[in-house]
Amino acid sequence: MPLRVREAIQKQEEATERLISWFQLFVVLTLGSLYMTGPKPNVGFDIIPWALATYLILTLMRLAWTHARPLPDWIVGLSAVVDILLLMALIWSFHLRYGQPPSFYLKAPTILYVFIFIALRALRFEARFVILTGLAACLGWGALMLYVLKSNPADSMITRDYVAYMTSNAILLGAEFDKIISILLVTTIIAVSLFRAKRLLIRAVSDQAAAQELSRFFAPEVAAKIKGSDREIRAGSGEIREAAILNLDMRGFTRFAATASPDATMSLLSDYQSQMAPVLRKHGGSIDKYLGDGIMATFGAATPSTTYAADALRALRECMAVAAEWQADRRRRNLPCPAVNGALASGPILFGAVGDERRLEYTVIGDAVNLSAKLEKANKETGARALCDGLTYERALAQGYEAEEDMPRLQGIEVAGLEAPIDLVVIAR
Repeated sequence: MPLRVREAIQKQEEATERLISWFQLFVVLTLGSLYMTGPKPNVGFDIIPWALATYLILTLMRLAWTHARPLPDWIVGLSAVVDILLLMALIWSFHLRYGQPPSFYLKAPTILYVFIFIALRALRFEARFVILTGLAACLGWGALMLYVLKSNPADSMITRDYVAYMTSNAILLGAEFDKIISILLVTTIIAVSLFRAKRLLIRAVSDQAAAQELSRFFAPEVAAKIKGSDREIRAGSGEIREAAILNLDMRGFTRFAATASPDATMSLLSDYQSQMAPVLRKHGGSIDKYLGDGIMATFGAATPSTTYAADALRALRECMAVAAEWQADRRRRNLPCPAVNGALASGPILFGAVGDERRLEYTVIGDAVNLSAKLEKANKETGARALCDGLTYERALAQGYEAEEDMPRLQGIEVAGLEAPIDLVVIAR
């Protein structure tokens, strides 16, 4: 298993041990209450209160330990054995408490607590501790049977009569072996179930850890779409959406990267992206891809929106403000500070999966995608830092965008790659 998977499972096991400790505390308090309210044995020395007190102290120590640090396996195993020893000691004391021959305790319903202790060990998803508890219970019950048989050699009290067994202190060996067989079968069934369940747990934790890591490579909206898809996603599936496409780029980055060290280049990229990405997400943008120093974000593509143009325009405005502050801060620190350009376009796009059976990628296709990229290049010719086509700007206004100031409009501008002139709005200079 990868280290991150082992660590995730270990955290679950630590939490489980704390839960088991609380259950053990509840059991010992319950047993103590039953002892306090029941008749006391007619013997000079009663071992039961001492055993209960010792177990209570050990349980409290175990509880404190589980909250402070992980329990080593030998402590977990020892705890399982001590649980059974306490139970068997309590059962053994019944014949003294009620003044009966030892065979009397073999009919005590307290034996059912064995299954509680076995079930407790199942919480950890470790079959070995379940097996240890079950074997300890079988050995303990066998020891109690042997004590009964050896306590009075002159009268073993063994019978083959079921009625006599039910109405007296006689012993029916078959009934006692049935208890041992039941304990063994329950232990085996739970152990096998745990073995299979742990394999599924490891697979689930591995998948979850992988999904968490992979989700960092996808926009949250795309990750949610992949996770919530009812059918297997295949290349060629897509949907038509009304969306806005926002492109950001650093002016002069290519020249800088050609002469700067790899560390300086990547540091600049990381700093720039850490400034822009949160702003895009804040306004509902989904980062489609990082293209070197370029960032392409979509609004309304991965998740349909009725305010895609307004959200995108707000994001672009804030990106430009943040970029100006970032550039000024880097200039004060004598660090490279390229200007950041932006562009926005909107319209019908195709949002879907492309690729082959081995690798898929969600992407957007459409005129708005191409127009946004071309407008970003047009910033240099128009002397702007951010541009938007006139139609997108009108859509944003219709969707609730409130302009903080009158933005310059450029009529009939020729943009490289477009057949006809287009009206533009300057978002930032």
